[in-house]
Amino acid sequence: EQAQMAARETVAREMHDVLGHRLSLLSVHAGALEFRPDAPAEDVARAARVIRESAHQALQDLREVIGVLRAPVGELPQPTAADVPELVAESRRAGMRVVLRHEVEGAVPQTVGRTAYRVVQEALTNARRHAHGADVRVAVAGAADAGLAVEVVNDPPPLPCPHGEPGQGLTGLAERVALAGGRLEHGPTRAGGWRLAAWLPWPT
Repeated sequence: EQAQMAARETVAREMHDVLGHRLSLLSVHAGALEFRPDAPAEDVARAARVIRESAHQALQDLREVIGVLRAPVGELPQPTAADVPELVAESRRAGMRVVLRHEVEGAVPQTVGRTAYRVVQEALTNARRHAHGADVRVAVAGAADAGLAVEVVNDPPPLPCPHGEPGQGLTGLAERVALAGGRLEHGPTRAGGWRLAAWLPWPT
């Protein structure tokens, strides 16, 4: 029974992490089209392109999530720390203003890198949902023995954003980080933005 519960929790985390990022892109850009019917044609075309690409990728991601139910997670393609720059680039293409500082010495262990990727992914998803239009700064730095530090800070949004119903993203992320032996911190900044940070051990 405990094994079944652990398996369900793993699937739940994968579903949230993989699909939440894509669906937030769809939601933000669909909302922009709804509330800005007089937007310039170029903006409408860009939003429509992001929606189309995100919907297509969400279907691909869903197939991977379904694969979790049919095969051990370790057999599925998993993101690593090396994929963080592309994750940031994807957010930039969707219209977010994101600055990345990536200072990692050496090859990050797979489990540590995957957890770091999920931290950045969750932070970008939350910034997109709750601080649309705000500047975001992502920092990933570390080395063997010293550990890997991940920090994502977003400024306050230019306009008030609806918060909606609280989700389970941070809860699942805290579980991921704890399983990796790390620490997770999150909360508002003095400037009125939000900070999400994690430290992960990097064994040699």
